[in-house]
Amino acid sequence: MKENLQIDKLDRKILSIITRNARVPYLEVARECNVSGAAIHQRINRLFNKGILKGSEFKIDPEKLGYKTCAYIGVFLDHASLCDKVVEKIKEIPEITQCHYTTGIYSLFIKVYTHDNDHLKTILSDRLQKINGISRTETFISLEENLNRPIPV
Repeated sequence: MKENLQIDKLDRKILSIITRNARVPYLEVARECNVSGAAIHQRINRLFNKGILKGSEFKIDPEKLGYKTCAYIGVFLDHASLCDKVVEKIKEIPEITQCHYTTGIYSLFIKVYTHDNDHLKTILSDRLQKINGISRTETFISLEENLNRPIPV
């Protein structure tokens, strides 16, 4: 049976504030929400306990670390039953930052950051396409990220 994860207007406002800046002090959130710092602390702990919040993170600018190419790769599998084994091998490639099991023409859709197109070619031909179970791939190079935002709350 599904757990009731209802959140109220204050929870939504807190989530909206902290997803814009995970380092915002609780007292600043409290001021913006017109409640006490203790109330914010309790609410955030409850959101963690319910599994709505799963941590906080810092975002790294890939370009500042020399990763100039971002690409998305659609992966075709020989058989859907090979998915778990293929994903375990994909996890061994550190440049791959996301992997999704999808509907549609691709079995998997992955996101990869590489230093340049030559590095991308190496990842594709020497690593990814050599994984048993992958029949072929289709690559899309991202020219520019125009939107990257948290889910609406």
